[in-house]
This record gives sequence, C-alpha cells and structure tokens, in this order.
Amino acid sequence: MNEMRSRVLLEKLIGFATVSRDSNLALIEFVRDYLAQHGVESELFHNDERTKASLFATIGPRDRGGIALSGHTDVVPVDGQAWTVDPFALVEKDGRLYGRGTADMKGYLASVLAAVPTFIERDLKMPVHLAFSYDEEVGCLGVRPMLAQLAHREHKPVLCLIGEPTELKPVLGHKGKLAMRCCVKGAPCHSAYAPYGVNAIQYAARLINHLDEIGEELAQPEHRDERFDPPYSTVQTGVIKGGRALNIVPAECDFDFEVRALPGFHANEVAQRLQSYAESTLLPKMRAVKPDTGISLQPLSAYPGLATPPDSEAARLLALIAGSTEFGTVAFGTEGGLFEQAGIPTVVCGPGSMDQGHKPDEFVTVEQLRDCDAMLLRLADYLSN
Repeated sequence: MNEMRSRVLLEKLIGFATVSRDSNLALIEFVRDYLAQHGVESELFHNDERTKASLFATIGPRDRGGIALSGHTDVVPVDGQAWTVDPFALVEKDGRLYGRGTADMKGYLASVLAAVPTFIERDLKMPVHLAFSYDEEVGCLGVRPMLAQLAHREHKPVLCLIGEPTELKPVLGHKGKLAMRCCVKGAPCHSAYAPYGVNAIQYAARLINHLDEIGEELAQPEHRDERFDPPYSTVQTGVIKGGRALNIVPAECDFDFEVRALPGFHANEVAQRLQSYAESTLLPKMRAVKPDTGISLQPLSAYPGLATPPDSEAARLLALIAGSTEFGTVAFGTEGGLFEQAGIPTVVCGPGSMDQGHKPDEFVTVEQLRDCDAMLLRLADYLSN
C-alpha cells in the first residue's frame, strides 16, 4: 500500500458531489466496480426511492465474524461558503489536500479502498468488512437498513472501526443526539386587539426559555462527565419560523431544537419535560382564550451515544493499530452507537480533524492520509496472525 494509491482514490471520491440532499449512487457504483476489479463482491442496500445506497463487502473468510471498516459517503453542502478552491475537485497545496469531504470522511474511505489489495494478498485469519453508508449527516439514516440485515446473519462483524476525523487519535465515546420540532398553534387577530388572540411566537419563546433552563440544569456538576467537551449534555434551538406580518398576532410558530446527550442520559427526558411544561403551564392559558390552540412535538432524527469500555477487546485492538492507549472522546456524533445497539462493539479513529469538517476549504493533510494507510497496514498484519 502506498500514499499515492490513497491520494488517487481520494481524488476520485471528492469528484462525486455526494451532498446528503443528492444521490450517492455514482460513488457507490464506482466503489462496487473498484472492488469487483479486485474480485470482491458487494451488496447494496438501497433507500425506498432507490436514489441512494449503502455498500457492504467482505474480504477474507466468511465463516466467522470480522472487523468492519465503516464510514459515510455523504457530505454537507457548500452553499454560501467562501471556498477558494473547487470543493469537488481535489487540490493539493503545502501538504494539504483540499475538497469537500477530505476530512469528513472520504480521506478514510480512500485509505480503506487503497488497502483492499493488501487485504486480498494477505492470508487473513479474520475477514475485513467494508461498510459504506449514506445520509449520516442528516440523522445516520443509511446505515440502519444495512445493520438490520446484518443482525440476522450468522457471522456478523465482531468489531467496527469508524474512521471519522479524530487526527488518528483513538476514541471510545461520543454523545448521542435527539432533534425535535415544536409546533405552536395560536389564534390570529389584528394586533390592535392582541389580548384577544394567542400569540404563537410569544408562547414559543416561553418554551425556548424553558429549554434553556433545562440546559442550565444539565450543566450542573452532578450531571457532568469530564471525559467530554463540553462535559455535559447540551440543549440548543437552531431554527425558528413564525408570523405573517407585524400587525397580525401570529397563528403559528415552529422551532427546531436538539439535545446532545452524554452516554447514559436519555435525551427524550428533555422532550418529555418540555411537553409536561406545555401541558401544565402554557396550554391552559392558551385554551382559555381559544380552545383549538395547541403545542405538539415531532421527532426529526436521533442516534445513540457511544461509550466503549477502555478494557474491552475493541479498545485493545484500537490501541494496537493506532499505537496509543490515550483513549478520548469527541463532541460530534457518529454511527457508532447504532453499531453498538446491533451488538457490534465500536471504536472511532480516522484521519483529519473535525476542526476542518463542514467548513470552507476543508482539508486533510497528506501526512494524516499516509498515517491512516499505515494504521490499516497494521490491521492487516494483525488479522494475518
């Protein structure tokens, strides 16, 4: 395996503009064909519209579990970002490889694909599985149908390595996420008669303030876990829509909020507390004015946190191939909690930094890509012995 192979493959992958709102099939078909050229068969798991697919492939013996090398193929949009290079054409400058997805996380996918000939050449005692998903960036959607199928198989992976950007530092934990939409239905009237209506925006503001109070409570010392940054579960409102005109009491207001939950904390508790506050405090006041007003909560997306024990077999393998027992955590989420729920212990380690992810002029360094190639070579050595 060499640096040039992974760089060439990264250039190919960056050329596919796999923003989550668009199809990833061109990239998946490229990977399928690349693997087929090396004699490796792939399974595709399509979405209902058949516009996207996840890919699963196995190298090595099929009569036992193995190590899954997992990553997502979708990237976040570039709209409104001030890029100085073409985001979908790999550009190398001063030891950096620029392009959307270089860090998050096509650099890792390129290293995995570059390692395929090495995995094939070795006499692997345990198989390597490639698990490439879609729509991770919008709620870890694409990996779920694939995991549902793997759960029924006799020999599913016994461990998963997700290559999200950690600067190749071994990571055993991350927070989970719950995203919700709150819809407030008020009662409109002319603003000159505001007390005779129900102002949906003002009631939404009270709900948002209550979320802030819950967030402040979760930040108290008794709820903290210093392994994480920030070391507590967080609550924040990110989108709000409501109102038609200043002289009309608004009849509707919707806002989206999210909970980033420490492992072990159930994010649904926040939604339940908000619903309880709405029913006990706000709705009686609203319906005293207009009986048909209301407040409802709708789930948007969710994924669980990850907390792999540092004394586990998964952690020991990660330490071996990463060359470090300095286990850490990350603030962002991954598909790791879903693999864990499927009975597949999971760790996270990949090239690049999330400090560059989701930003204009995203990059991964050539050195990080080379070091990831070396890490996968150590994995091949381990699986051969």
